[in-house]
Amino acid sequence: MFYISTVPGPWNPTIVLTGIGRCDNVRDREHLEAALDHAALVDALSEPTFYDYPVDEVRFLQTHISSVFLTGSFVYKLKKPVNFGFLDYSTIELREQNCRAEVALNRRLAPSVYVDAVPITLDGDKATLNGDGEVIDWVVVMRELDGNLLGTEVLARGELTESHMDALVDVLVPFYTSAATGEGIDNFGSVEAVKFNTDENFSQTEAYVGKLVSRDRFEHIRDWTNSFFAQHGELFERRIAEGRTRESHGDLHLRNIFFEDQPVIFDCIEFNERLRCGDVAVDIAFLAMDLDFNGRQDLSKHFIDRYVEVSGDTELTEMLDFYKCYRAYVRGKIACFTSTDPALDGASKRAQRNLARRYFGLAYEYAGGTRRPSLVVLYGLMGTGKTSVARYLRESYGWHVLSTDAVRKQISGVGENTRVYVPYNEGLYSPEMNARTYAEVCDRAENLLWGGFSVIVDGAFKRQSEREPVIEAARRTRARLVFIETTCGADEQHTRLEGRQQHDTRSDGRVELMEQQRGDFEPPNPDAECYFHDIDTSGPKSETQTKVEALLRDESVL
Repeated sequence: MFYISTVPGPWNPTIVLTGIGRCDNVRDREHLEAALDHAALVDALSEPTFYDYPVDEVRFLQTHISSVFLTGSFVYKLKKPVNFGFLDYSTIELREQNCRAEVALNRRLAPSVYVDAVPITLDGDKATLNGDGEVIDWVVVMRELDGNLLGTEVLARGELTESHMDALVDVLVPFYTSAATGEGIDNFGSVEAVKFNTDENFSQTEAYVGKLVSRDRFEHIRDWTNSFFAQHGELFERRIAEGRTRESHGDLHLRNIFFEDQPVIFDCIEFNERLRCGDVAVDIAFLAMDLDFNGRQDLSKHFIDRYVEVSGDTELTEMLDFYKCYRAYVRGKIACFTSTDPALDGASKRAQRNLARRYFGLAYEYAGGTRRPSLVVLYGLMGTGKTSVARYLRESYGWHVLSTDAVRKQISGVGENTRVYVPYNEGLYSPEMNARTYAEVCDRAENLLWGGFSVIVDGAFKRQSEREPVIEAARRTRARLVFIETTCGADEQHTRLEGRQQHDTRSDGRVELMEQQRGDFEPPNPDAECYFHDIDTSGPKSETQTKVEALLRDESVL
């Protein structure tokens, strides 16, 4: 989201709303709300002609709670008529209340950005900003800032530095010092209040357990959280007594910070006091977690060290992992909710599901989780038994199976069981398609591992370039990695491939390709030999299964 120099401007742009007819009875609220629903207003505000100052283009963005319109000079934020329980924008009155609160609260840290809360009115058959007619909705008006200065963009360019962290601390320390505290706010820092929030998180994500986070990890995070409350009750009370509970920001992460000459921190939580108020450690942990999530643990550490030094809040570090875990879990929860948004396309929903798994994985780490998921790569020549072993492991352990044969056909639009007859290393099996397939398999495996799910990958993995990304994914997710090369004699391999011709199968392996693949097969890299093992599958299936189980039980196997 790209937001927004206090610039005086005209607040009376108009547009004729088509398809609703004349509104002779402007007091008929039900008619108005039916005619001028959120979708209609989105269409209206998306038109450059809505605004009575020059607008070349309106860029439209949306979150799960707002529709946002960027005009080049100003940004208009229209709240969606939704009710999530912890957030209620379901009526015009509530949207007005929250628009006004958003402006007032955000002027604390971004006074030059937030212009006003402005009504949308219906004047005859025209929707107008701040007109004289019936009020039909409200928008928050902000000045538009340079999107290149957004924290996430600065990070993506590799330009985020310790100096940026120092500048943030210089803004945040005086902000928390002057922020409201005392009776009415202190309670938000209590064990009871914080536990209400964490219990709500666990309850609201129960439906995603086993899908986006494993049952084991979910229960570990929940139990660790509750144990922290039981063991550190005095710490919560002591920090309240020391004045550490404040009316804070509530959503302090890089996407809500612009790095101008002085950092501009915007988009605080206005819709729920209990999610905005609390121990200042909640805010600080959120930004530190965001840096961790993006691979900048160095900046996260520097930020914390600098904040503790300037604020004198040495006790904050005792709360850090707890609140990092809490914040990571909240981000996972939001990604879960977003993944079910019917307005999103399939790719966007998948991206949100993957994001949820990553956040839940990070929460698990903060909660001291040590149980490692397993990544078993069954690799080797065609016809050596990889798929049979994968099927056995899935049935025995309940692990996820990713097959390069299946993924290859999914991403190319070929039916799963459609046989494809092409020369070796051509068409569906060209080097380019191989690279795409193995990249997709690796990505899917990593996302499942972040959620705590063990994964079996079934594919040839004949080249080092196909294996190395898997090794790196396992390192990032701290998974137990085992490469198992299935082998058998050439005669047995020949017999199995001939037998496949009689059955519909997703594998396209054929006898005439066997020797070409063998000549193309690269041995394991000596630097990674510790991950690689082999199993002869020539004997009975029961014998092969026994060998695989013994290998996976071996504690010395990485």
